[in-house]
Amino acid sequence: MADNDLTKDLVVEDAPEAAEETVATAGSASENTAPESPAPEDPAPESPAMHEGDLTPEELEQAYEQSMKEIQEGEVAKGTIVAVENDYVVVDIGYKSEGQINIHEFRDADGVIKAEVGQQVDVLLERAEDEDGTIILSKEKAAKIKVWDEISRVYNDDGMIHGTIVGRVKGGMSVDIGVNAFLPGSQVDLRPVRNLDSLIGQDFDFKILKFNKKRANIVLSRRVLLEEEREEKKKKTLTVLEEGQVMQGVVKNITDYGVFVDLGGIDGLLHITDMSWGRVGHPSEMFNIGDEITVKVLNFDRDRERVSLGLKQLKEDPWLNASERYPVGTRINGRVVSLADYGAFVEVEEGIEGLIHVSEMSWTRKVRHPSKIVNVGDMVEAVVLSISPEQKRISLGMKQVEPNPWDVIAEKYPVGTTIEGRIKNITDFGLFIGIDEGIDGLVHISDISWTKRIKHPGEIYKKGDEVRAIVLNIDRENERFSLGIKQLEGDPWEEIPNKYRVGTRVNGVVTNVTDFGLFVELEEGVEGLVHVSEIAEDKIKTPVGMFNVDDVIEAKVVSVNRRERKIGLSMRRLDEEAERQVYSEYVNSTQAATSNLGALLKEGLAQKEDVENGNESDEDK
Repeated sequence: MADNDLTKDLVVEDAPEAAEETVATAGSASENTAPESPAPEDPAPESPAMHEGDLTPEELEQAYEQSMKEIQEGEVAKGTIVAVENDYVVVDIGYKSEGQINIHEFRDADGVIKAEVGQQVDVLLERAEDEDGTIILSKEKAAKIKVWDEISRVYNDDGMIHGTIVGRVKGGMSVDIGVNAFLPGSQVDLRPVRNLDSLIGQDFDFKILKFNKKRANIVLSRRVLLEEEREEKKKKTLTVLEEGQVMQGVVKNITDYGVFVDLGGIDGLLHITDMSWGRVGHPSEMFNIGDEITVKVLNFDRDRERVSLGLKQLKEDPWLNASERYPVGTRINGRVVSLADYGAFVEVEEGIEGLIHVSEMSWTRKVRHPSKIVNVGDMVEAVVLSISPEQKRISLGMKQVEPNPWDVIAEKYPVGTTIEGRIKNITDFGLFIGIDEGIDGLVHISDISWTKRIKHPGEIYKKGDEVRAIVLNIDRENERFSLGIKQLEGDPWEEIPNKYRVGTRVNGVVTNVTDFGLFVELEEGVEGLVHVSEIAEDKIKTPVGMFNVDDVIEAKVVSVNRRERKIGLSMRRLDEEAERQVYSEYVNSTQAATSNLGALLKEGLAQKEDVENGNESDEDK
């Protein structure tokens, strides 16, 4: 017997004692009886002459003794229930011989008594008579003896026996085949079973590997039957298996890279890339173990018995006519399947995914990451911007579903319009003011004030402030909206050239001292620069240390540039002017003195001439 040869190395004694059902009483009682011997047939029917009314007491005694000779202790016989009492059931085993069976042997799992008068049962004669003269019978022990006979027959005939897995024991499972038997863990299935508890309560056919009636040990195998069945199916499958064939199979195992499908005694691999034209994150998303599926044989290596399977190949590649179904401009509804830094991938249909770039998600918002707009699993509406079936790419746009607000913004807010809005953000270079939904206008730092030197807009404004501004420019292509605050008032520099003419003396306060000169505030928002070369007549390297902030100085306007908003001042030229004035006064005074001296000389000469001529007057005298 081939199966027995394969299992000679199995040690029956290793079966757990907890899984054994001891039948010591029945075993010892029938130890002299071969387990393979069949149960005795029904007693011969009574002859017509053998009726109770026809027999004398002596004949009845002889008949009873004869029946006892035919049915020995430890033997199994058939009997008929003649009475059901509270504690026992009375069974007639022939020749008016009646015995008792404890009532508990007729109770089922729910405690219900399953015994009726007239019902035939197999019984074991445990004792011909006890001290009370009662014949003791057992229904349970008779059943176990019959089970052991059946076990012996199945084992010798290399057959199968049916049983129910009833529990876990060390090293395997306990199986009820009429008596408890041991099923090793390695013999449960073709592959290791992770959850043995899931098999409890299930019925299977088993092979008997070994049994020992004396010790009540039985070792079973389900794997042997499965291997035989698998080998038979494999032979049939190999006769019809070929590339391109469509077959039915059962999912046997699931891995990260695919699923193994039982095609009938031979396994094929359905790789994750051949499951769908679309995206599959993990095979478990599509299949469960035990699923029946239809697959196509892609490749078959008969020598190595390796089969590659495909599922998506049962359908046409959706990209073949995608350009016809999704021309540019088509609106589609799809599910977001994944996100990347640069955009979101949307499943248009199974096998076709399109990309919505972050720049195509909003007309007005600057989207840094697609998660700010959509999440995986969201259903979105989009427009086909371009399609390339050869490269299997579709570009989609979400913002194109709505009108572009920049198309009408110029009409709504023409240049020169005064608007009011709330400051949404403050940066080093300016203020962002909310104009319309999703549209912000920028007030550049240079357009905040005509005259103030602003280092940072935060010095004057804070986020949330309401401000007024004038529309300066709208750049639709670059989506830029330029505003100005200082333009709400006239430019004071329009009057500066007239107010501070070249040569005008001015007084101002030093606001900054640098190596190249002094910045002097002439009035609020109006500054002039005294270059280092215009500080003094003598050449100096730097005014730092010579002047301090808030010093009041006097200077002379030497230049005015309205376009560049610059005023040039000079302290040196102011000193030169003073020197020239002093010199002029000196020259003027010198000339006057010279003129007076000449007059005196002329007068003296005239008097001298008069004296010489005798014309001296009395006054001169």
